[in-house]
Amino acid sequence: MPEPAPPATRTRLLARMLRLAAPYWSCERKWQVRGTTLLLFLLTVAQVALTIWGNYWNRALFDALEARSVPGVLVQVGVFGLIFASSIAVTAAHLLVKRRLQLDWRAWLTDRLIGRWMADGRHYRLLFSAGEHDNPDGRIAEDIRIATESAIALAHTLVYSVMILGTFVDILWNISGTVTVPGTSLQVPGYMVPLAVLYAGAGTLVGWLFGRPLVRSTNALQTAEASFRYGLARAREHSEAIALMHGEAMERAGSAVRFRDIVRDWDRQSLAYMGIVSFSTGYGALLPVFPILVAAPQYIMGTMSLGVLMQAAQAFQKVTSALSWPVDNVGEIARCRASADRVLALYLDMQRLDEEARVPAPDRITLGCCTPSRLKVEELTIAEPSGQVLLDHFSCDIRRGERVLITGDPAVTSSLFKVIGGLWHWGHGRVLLPDGGPMLFMPHRPFLPEGTLREALCYPKPPDAYGDGCIRHALECAGMAWLAPRLDARDNWAQVLPLRSQQRLGFARAVMQQPAWIFMEEATDAFDPKGERLILEMLRHELPNSTLLTISFHTGLEPLHDRKIVLNRALPAHGAGVHLLTDQPPSQTLDLQPISQ
Repeated sequence: MPEPAPPATRTRLLARMLRLAAPYWSCERKWQVRGTTLLLFLLTVAQVALTIWGNYWNRALFDALEARSVPGVLVQVGVFGLIFASSIAVTAAHLLVKRRLQLDWRAWLTDRLIGRWMADGRHYRLLFSAGEHDNPDGRIAEDIRIATESAIALAHTLVYSVMILGTFVDILWNISGTVTVPGTSLQVPGYMVPLAVLYAGAGTLVGWLFGRPLVRSTNALQTAEASFRYGLARAREHSEAIALMHGEAMERAGSAVRFRDIVRDWDRQSLAYMGIVSFSTGYGALLPVFPILVAAPQYIMGTMSLGVLMQAAQAFQKVTSALSWPVDNVGEIARCRASADRVLALYLDMQRLDEEARVPAPDRITLGCCTPSRLKVEELTIAEPSGQVLLDHFSCDIRRGERVLITGDPAVTSSLFKVIGGLWHWGHGRVLLPDGGPMLFMPHRPFLPEGTLREALCYPKPPDAYGDGCIRHALECAGMAWLAPRLDARDNWAQVLPLRSQQRLGFARAVMQQPAWIFMEEATDAFDPKGERLILEMLRHELPNSTLLTISFHTGLEPLHDRKIVLNRALPAHGAGVHLLTDQPPSQTLDLQPISQ
C-alpha cells in the first residue's frame, strides 16, 4: 500500500475519482445508468418528503394530545399508518435501486480494469514498473467493491442531508420565532437556526480532530489486510514446493509477522474509533435534549404550543444531523478514500505504462513487423530494469521453417524469450516479428487453468474451439492418450499432473493449434534425452513447415536443429559483448565469448 498522499495529491483526489468514474455515466449503457441514477434521486426526494410529512404529523399529534382530543388523536393515528406504509415502500425500493446501481458500477469498473490489466501483458509488465500497484488482484476484487459501494452510499446520504438541511432550516426558522437577548433590546429572529449551526459546527470540528487518526489507521489496516491475503494466496499457489522443502514453518512465521501488522493497525484503528465513538455518543445523547431546553421558555410563557415545541425540537435535530454529515461519515469516508486511492493508483500506473509505450525512447526495445516468412533481430541490446546490460548488439535473421537452438546464459536466453513475446522492453534495438501466421509461446511450465481437461487443452480459446477428434489426436501425439477419457473431468491439472505430463500437454496444444512459429523456453527440460528426441521428432512430423526456436541447455538437442545460437552475458566493463551467429550446422557453430570493445 502506498504511503498517504501528500496534500497536493489529496486535493486532486476528487478530480481523479471523477476522471475514473465519469465514463461510467457516459458508457454504451449511459441512458440505463442515468435512468437508474435519476430514479435513485427521485426516491431520495420521496424520503425527504416523508420526513417533512412526519415532522408536521409530529406537531399535529402533540397538539391533539395537549387538547385532549380523542378524534384528533385517532385522525393522526390514521395519518401515521399512511406515513408508515409509504416509508416502508419507498425505503425498500430505494434499497433495491441503490444496490443495483452499486453492483452495476462495480461490474463496469471491474471489467474495465481487468480488461486493461490482462491486455498487452500489463499484468506482467507492472511487476517491473515503479508505482503504487501492489496486490492488483486485491485492488480489483476488494477495493473496487468498497469504493463503489461507499461512494454511492455517501453520495446518497450527502444529497439527503443537503435537502433535509434546506427544508428544515426554513421550518425551524419559521416556528422558532423571535427572542430578545436578556438585558438588551436586541431581537434574534429564528434564533434556533444559528444555535443549530453552532452546535453542529462545534461537533464537526471536534469530530474531525478525533477522526484524523481514524483515516490514517484505516489506510494502514487495509494495506496490512491486503498483504496478509497476498501471502496466503502465494502460499497456496506454491504449496507443492513448500511441502517438498518442508517450508511450512517459514510460511507460518511469515504469516504470523503479517498478521501482527494487522493486529498493530487494528489496535490503532480501535483507539481512533474509541475517540470518535465516545464523542459521537455524547454528541448524540445531548442532541434530543438540547433543543427542548432551549425552546422550553417559550412553551412555559405560552407563546409556543406543545406540538410546535416538539416540531421545533425535531427540526433542530434534523438540521444538526444534516450539518453533522462529515463527522458522522468520517469512518466511511476514510474507507472509501483509501480504496479509491488504491484503485486509482493501479489505473493510473497502467495508463502510464501505455503512455510510455507510445513514446519512442532510446532505452526501449521496439517491436515491429516483418514479412510472413522472416523474424529479424536488429542491433538488440537487452538490459535489466536496473540498467545492467545482459546482451549487447545482437542481430539475427531466422527464416520460416528453420529449427534453431538457443543456448548460453539462462538470464540472457530467458530475457530474449520475453522480448520476442512482447513482455520485456528494457534495452534498445528492434525485433521484427513475422507478419501473419499464428505464433505459440511455450514456457517452462505451461499454464493449465482449473476446470475440465478440455478447457485446459483449448486454452486460451473456448473449449468448443476444437473437436474431440482433434484433441484426441493431439493427446496421442504428445504421449498422453491415457487422458482422453477424462476430457470433461474437472481438476486442478497443474497440481495433479507432474511437470513432464504438463509439458506434454503443452506439445498437445501445439499440435492442436498448428502454429507457424513456435518459441520454446526449456519446454522439454523435464524429459529424459530419449523423450526429448521423440517429442521434437513428433513436432517435426506434425508441423513440418513450422519454425521452431528452442531455448534449452541440453546438448543432446543439437542434432534436431538446423543451427545454434549461443548467447552469453555482456561483460560489465563497458556493457558490451559480441555474439556471432553462423549458418553452419550446430556441430560447427562458433561459440565466441564476449569481448570488451
